[in-house]
Formats: sequence, C-alpha cells, structure tokens
Amino acid sequence: MRKNLFLIIFPGLVALLFLYSTAHGLSGVFKDNVYNPGKLKPTDSVLKVQVGDRAPGFTLPAVSGGEISPDRYLGKKNVVISFVPAAWTPVCSDQWPGYNIVKGIFDKNDAILLGIAVDSIPTLFSWTNQMGNLWFPVLSDFWPHGAVADAYGVLRTDGTAERAIFIIDKAGIIRYIDVHDINIRPRLESIVRELEKLK
Repeated sequence: MRKNLFLIIFPGLVALLFLYSTAHGLSGVFKDNVYNPGKLKPTDSVLKVQVGDRAPGFTLPAVSGGEISPDRYLGKKNVVISFVPAAWTPVCSDQWPGYNIVKGIFDKNDAILLGIAVDSIPTLFSWTNQMGNLWFPVLSDFWPHGAVADAYGVLRTDGTAERAIFIIDKAGIIRYIDVHDINIRPRLESIVRELEKLK
C-alpha cells in the first residue's frame, strides 16, 4: 500500500520540482547578487574514486557551526554528497533550495544530504541565508582549498568543484557517482532511483 501511494505521489513531487526549477528557485529573490559565469566546460577533472570504493573520509566545518564527517553516519544513514562549483552562481542557487521540497524522500530512504562547496564559511553563510532555511548541512571545503573535492577527483583546474553527486551507503561504500555537466542541475529522479536501490 505504501509503495503504491509513493508511486502516486512521486510524479506530482517531480512535477512540482520541475515547476520550481523552471522558476529559477529562490535565486530570483537575490538575482542581482548572483554572478553568471556564462557557459562553462561541462567537466574539467579526473575522478579518483569509482563505484564500489570506500568513500574518502573527511571532516569539514559546517555553516551552522562545528564540524561534520560522513563517518558519523556509518551504520545509520546513507549519505548523499552534493558538490557544487561556487556560491552566488545561478545553477547552484537553484539546486540546493530544490532539495528542500523533497526532504521527505531523503528521510524515507534513510539518507542525509551533505552540501559541499569550496567557498569560505562567511561566503556560504551569506549565500545560504539568502536561499532560506536549508534542511541539510552545508560544508566548506575552503582550506586546504578544495582538499575534499580533490580527494574525490572533482576539483576543477580553476579551483572550483564539479557539480557532482556521490551516494554512499551505510557501510561507507560509494554506490553511485554523477559528475554532471556543470551548466545543468542534476536530475532528482536519478538520486531517488539510486537511493531506492539501497533498501
């Protein structure tokens, strides 16, 4: 019964997300502060991990305070890591607020989302405050600059990160990788499909 209800509700959620994304998320609220770099090279890095590898460990400072490591979720939650290139850019400013709409899907699949950018804490604090309340931790990979992005192989030659999604299971094993065209938001349906496989 629950599965059937999900199949009924999920298409509506996806449609809602599509409408939300075509309206450019919350970036319209602060559009005059968003820097548009123009069309960028779709990818500009070489992966250092693959599906089936143990995910590289890390500890990063969170915008909300303190430090967070994916190790804290071992045996408890699946971890979805969302690397974004840079604060105050158009696609990034739409992508993360979009995850607020579907928090229930992450909860349903015992998953936590960790947002990572190579910007400093003050920059990320200012940027994410303009988005509204994000339900997931936002982490700064600023110093040593891009060290975590580099460990995963998604640090671009210009010092920004790729737009990339990594799904790590409760045992700490990478189960899905999407190094996405930096100019386009990753499809939510792909994340949901891969999380469903972990049940």
